[in-house]
Amino acid sequence: MKDIQVAAIQFEPTLFDKAGNIERVAELVTRAAAGGATLITAPEMCTTGYCFFDQNEAERMAEPVPGPTTERFAQIAREHQCYIVFGMPERDEETGLLYNAAAFVGPEGLIGKHRKTHGYIAEPKWAAPGNLGHQVFDTEIGRIAVLICMDIHFVETARLAAVGGAEVICHLSNWLAERTPAPYWISRAYENGCYLIESNRWGLERGVQFSGGSCIVAPDATILDQIDSGDGLATATITVDAARTDWADRRALRARRPELYRQLQINSYLWNPKDFFGLYGHRRLPEGKLATVAVAQFAPASDVDANLATISRLFRSSVTERGAELVVFPELSLTNRAVTLQDPIVEQLMQAASAASAWLVVGFAESDPVDGRQYNSLVLIGPDGIEAVHRKIHLRDGERALFDAGSAWTYADIPLGRVGLLHGDDLLLPESGRILALNACDVIAGSADNRERMMMGHNGSKVGQSYPIPTGPSLTHWHHMRVRAGENNVYLAFANTVDTDGGGGCSGVFGPDTFAFPRNEQVLAGQEGVAAVRIDTRDAASVYPSNVVRRKDLVTMRLPHWYGALSGPDARERDADNGFEHWRVQEPRHAVIS
Repeated sequence: MKDIQVAAIQFEPTLFDKAGNIERVAELVTRAAAGGATLITAPEMCTTGYCFFDQNEAERMAEPVPGPTTERFAQIAREHQCYIVFGMPERDEETGLLYNAAAFVGPEGLIGKHRKTHGYIAEPKWAAPGNLGHQVFDTEIGRIAVLICMDIHFVETARLAAVGGAEVICHLSNWLAERTPAPYWISRAYENGCYLIESNRWGLERGVQFSGGSCIVAPDATILDQIDSGDGLATATITVDAARTDWADRRALRARRPELYRQLQINSYLWNPKDFFGLYGHRRLPEGKLATVAVAQFAPASDVDANLATISRLFRSSVTERGAELVVFPELSLTNRAVTLQDPIVEQLMQAASAASAWLVVGFAESDPVDGRQYNSLVLIGPDGIEAVHRKIHLRDGERALFDAGSAWTYADIPLGRVGLLHGDDLLLPESGRILALNACDVIAGSADNRERMMMGHNGSKVGQSYPIPTGPSLTHWHHMRVRAGENNVYLAFANTVDTDGGGGCSGVFGPDTFAFPRNEQVLAGQEGVAAVRIDTRDAASVYPSNVVRRKDLVTMRLPHWYGALSGPDARERDADNGFEHWRVQEPRHAVIS
């Protein structure tokens, strides 16, 4: 096993004091290296500050890479036999274009650079979009990827690093507007099985409050070390080889189905979604409405009749007491004994939905009456019967002997909006939620039977934030499904099973805007119960969408031309080279709902 010590520098640069900033960062880098750190990161734009008014201000601070600043840090790397990643404004000598860049230096000098591909609102004032893609650098200490701030808002960038074989993601940022370590940082490490070394700045610049919270995140979402506010170092020892092995073994990565991800190469929000969805009169979006969505959490029994009774009771109470129009139940919550869609117990659920004039989503083992194949299925049932059936696409290792894998993405239109279905590892793989968002889903009904970590608290931050951004302690600071909802601008109704001893759980309903406070959500802990949230999928009578769930800002800003490595036959071959196993998928012999 290869153990290395890593350090994330947190630093408040002074705008335009380039020489002073470089010296202060160099001091912190030297301190980290003297303490034994082999890989050291420093924040985005740490050499100059960030909040430029225009290109003229940025031009005075920018320089080529390689150049004087990279040589300054390369000298430290040679002296201490370490690797350093730091952020700076770069000027391309051939084109004169400016970039928000990260330089990566080691004992041998400049190893490479990353140019920020997905700009924040500030970059278009001075910087061109990055044109180097998302690289993974092979070094003596491991395979290292570099991303800058807004890059990591998009599931595709860290995923590109992961399928490229990255063991460590160095993320440099000027993160703001939330308590840190940011949930996005944690989720990107967790869903990709990589270490994430996060260097964020802190302090106030031109009225902008930056959040600090620099940290090292392990592949299992553990925060190994962190800083809240102030200049300093977060340090940890990481086992790079173990990360690589864990990554190859993690079921959610081995289960990738790149041949089903081709829609990631499409930008379905390039045009006004009010015009695009429904083009040629095909599958126009529902009008949407104010509605209540609920999730029910319980411990399924081995007795099908007992499960049916519990589902019926929780469904009835959700509708009558909470006013729910859609209630989502956990994966395999009805039965893990295969039944057909025509089974009497399914008929009883159809009768319950009809009587309540409401919809429910329930999971069970489905047997195909035509060929006898069995699927781990999720069914949307409404007043008029079965609306949609989703057959789980990404199977766990233990499921492959029991079930065939599905091969279609599933969504249906009901009065409260377009509802997509995902369950189990479909939810854990970021490609799945993204594809449903690209199909204009307003709500994702997500079911699980999961015992892995999904939620983590926070002790509170001393970094001051504008009201109503929370800074105090929280038991639900990070919830992986909240990140999944926000990154796709959807409501996500997540229903998980819970053990009688309280294991599992963490079910909840989450809103479509990560940075909207106070959050419109409700989360359950480790007990049977129902969480319900009022959602709004309506849109104003305007030319363009005004509701974020219909506008989908983070989906609109994607850059699909960079994402080719995530799908298709080439991606399958790359995954095989990187240690992923794939199994042969049996294509269904009947129509699927998509």
